[in-house]
Amino acid sequence: MDNVNTESGAFKTAVAQEVERLRVLHPTVDDVPGCMTVFDDFLKCNIFATQVRSIYRFGEMAHCSPKWNEFKFCMSTKRLHPEQRRDSWIQHRAEWWARRRLGISSENVWEKRTELLKDYPPPIPSQDSIGPLVE
Repeated sequence: MDNVNTESGAFKTAVAQEVERLRVLHPTVDDVPGCMTVFDDFLKCNIFATQVRSIYRFGEMAHCSPKWNEFKFCMSTKRLHPEQRRDSWIQHRAEWWARRRLGISSENVWEKRTELLKDYPPPIPSQDSIGPLVE
């Protein structure tokens, strides 16, 4: 995910979209995960079963340093006012999601639509215009 230009307009647009989405998903301060939850995620990454699953699926051990960095970020926001902490967390996660969306991935199949398609779905033709189904 290092190949994303964080100064580009596409990145800034993606971050803005993610901030909007995360504000809806996490409307209150209590919806933001606590540092113990983040630390638990880091520990789960390091357990034997997770490492074996990663070796089986991807041919290499799981990379747990991003989860450690998440824990360090969480601890760095610990002294902030709860609302500032929520805003900081939302911005941090929005940037993470934007990098993931814009970076190279095997999941790059769809692009987010900004407008609805015109005349979709097509109207269902009436029975009279089709004619009888059984002759």
